[in-house]
This record gives sequence, structure tokens and C-alpha cells, in this order.
Amino acid sequence: MEHKLPSLPYDFGALEPYIDAKTMEIHHGKHHQAYIDKLNDEIHKPEGKKFHDMEIEELLKNIDKIPESIRTAVRNHGGGHANHSLFWEILSPKKQKCSGKILEAIGEEFGSFEEFKKKFSETATARFGSGWAWLVLNDNKLEIISTANQDSPLMENKIPILGLDVWEHAYYLKYQNKRPDYIEAFWNIINWKKVGEIYTNSI
Repeated sequence: MEHKLPSLPYDFGALEPYIDAKTMEIHHGKHHQAYIDKLNDEIHKPEGKKFHDMEIEELLKNIDKIPESIRTAVRNHGGGHANHSLFWEILSPKKQKCSGKILEAIGEEFGSFEEFKKKFSETATARFGSGWAWLVLNDNKLEIISTANQDSPLMENKIPILGLDVWEHAYYLKYQNKRPDYIEAFWNIINWKKVGEIYTNSI
């Protein structure tokens, strides 16, 4: 099967002023598309045939079974595809409040939503170089982690619930080297309804 670029559920400029239209256009149409093109190239090689029909989530969960000759490329580009596909879904032009079961679980695990926000933001800020900050389910327990480059929590058998891309390409046109400002802006555009659905469907 061919992995394909998912459509954005909003216009490039819909997340203004928090994420600018040009960044979204390049991020979605250039960066994400490049990950997909390179992933398809790898799994169409003879050694990737066995994995050709796997959905991206299954592919990443089975990363250790991928032949060594293509594993790094599949890890990087497959991870990039999965991570970004989730990222677009958990962003929203309309500011939303966290509520329902996901809010209850966050309160139980981190003490309060504000404590969760603080810890998540600190994790995103502290990620050295390129990578992601995540809220994941690990054995049905919420956990905040970060991953380097395009590594996916799926590779560790963890379910990503919420993710923030802290690669410079995600924010540099607007925020330059001010990553903390970008992280703070992120809290205004989270699609908590979608995050809640992912959580509820995963427990």
C-alpha cells in the first residue's frame, strides 16, 4: 500500500496567530510529504516487501523486525509520518478546554491540569535538539515523555495521546529561537475533544 499525506482538517492560516500560515504550509506540504515519499521508497525495496501492507502504527510497533538495511530509514520517515498525522489532528482553530475522562485522568496522575501543563511544557523545553514531547498511555497509565528526532512512542509500545513537535521547522519562522513562546502558544490550539477521544478509545 502507498502511505499518503492526510488532509489538514483546517486551512493553513486557521491556527493564526499561534502558528503562522507559511509554517503550516511548509510543515504539512513539504516536511510531512517528504517523510511519506521516503517511507514509501523504503518499504517498496525487496527487503521491505513483507511490511508493505502494514498500517503505519503496526509498522512502528514492529520496528525491531524491520530488516537492518532499511530499519533506520523506516524509523525516521515512518515515525515522521505517524507523528505528524497525529499532530495535525490534535490541533484546533477554536480554543477548547480539557474536560471529561482525560481531565479526570490528568488530575489523578499529575495532581492538577496546571501541574500537567507545567511538566509537559518543561519536558518540551528541555528536549535537546530536535524531537517531540508527548502525553502517552503506558499500561493504561498517563505519562509525559520526550523522544528524539522522529522516534514514535509506538516503538516503545506506548500510545501517543498528545504530541508537540519541537523541531525548529515547526516554529522557527514565527518564533525563531524562542521555543518556550511556541510551547506556550500551543496550549491555545489543542483539540481537547480529539485528545479525549483518543484517550477514551485507548483505555
